[in-house]
Amino acid sequence: MSRVELQASNRRMTSLLRTLAALEGIHPTAIESVHLMRASRPIRRMQVLYEPGIVIVGQGRKRGYLGDQVYTYDAHNYLVLSVPLPFECETEASPEEPMLAVSIRVDLAVLGELLMKMDGAHGSPNPSIPHGIYSTALDLKLSETTVRLLECLSNPAETRILGPQIVREITYRVLCGEQGGALRAAAALHSRFGQVNRTVQRIHAEYARDLTVEELAETAGMSASAFHQNFKAVTSTSPLQYLKTIRLHKARMLMVHEGLRAGMAAERVGYESSSQFSREFKRLFGSTPIEETVRVRRMLGVAEPAVMAMER
Repeated sequence: MSRVELQASNRRMTSLLRTLAALEGIHPTAIESVHLMRASRPIRRMQVLYEPGIVIVGQGRKRGYLGDQVYTYDAHNYLVLSVPLPFECETEASPEEPMLAVSIRVDLAVLGELLMKMDGAHGSPNPSIPHGIYSTALDLKLSETTVRLLECLSNPAETRILGPQIVREITYRVLCGEQGGALRAAAALHSRFGQVNRTVQRIHAEYARDLTVEELAETAGMSASAFHQNFKAVTSTSPLQYLKTIRLHKARMLMVHEGLRAGMAAERVGYESSSQFSREFKRLFGSTPIEETVRVRRMLGVAEPAVMAMER
């Protein structure tokens, strides 16, 4: 691979992102699974929740922190999440050199279809259970495919016709990459990773319920002790801590996007005690629900809802 070619591809990617990602924050595109990201100032280390996806950065740098691991994604490395994960993230950016990136949501149905057609050509899931997050070096083929995706976003017809196929190609390139095993494992329902992934999906669908470790272990088809061990290997946290963190993230988004007050958001995500919710919210995010709602709206470029929901 030519370093000069990769640098030229990165310059083209950055130029396209400067135009397409004109607004601060994270914004959708005409392709449902594709979002554009821009930050013109540094963002301190903070809690985020990413869906399964691929994040490719043209300019700037982001670092993810999960457990004792640090994941850097920048012009040289991309990030992949094969399960929904809450983790801490910080952003290096400036007005002169904003952080510019594109994120692509991973579709498990597309993954499965690609794997069937690949027919084991690029190996099978590693016998050891993979982590749910990794960063790895960006190669020329993936960089050039990302450039083609950004180019088609400037043309509505090309976006409709070519966009989904280019997203599919990006998924394929990641599957073929050095760390593609985690995505292969995510699509394998009967692997340990796939079993854990089923419980993660259940948590995201039923987070307001009082789910027990025993219920989740049954969903995974494991004993409680084996489930706890495998869940922590994938997510770097325990099942109940993961559930609590997801509830708090969901509540934050309800306050940001729907204008719910803290008490109503707490109730909606399964808390019986507003005071307990406020304590745990501040412990996780480092600020009160009101302060965090204002900060996240500003960061995402979200306007305050015209009609605020009232406390019950």
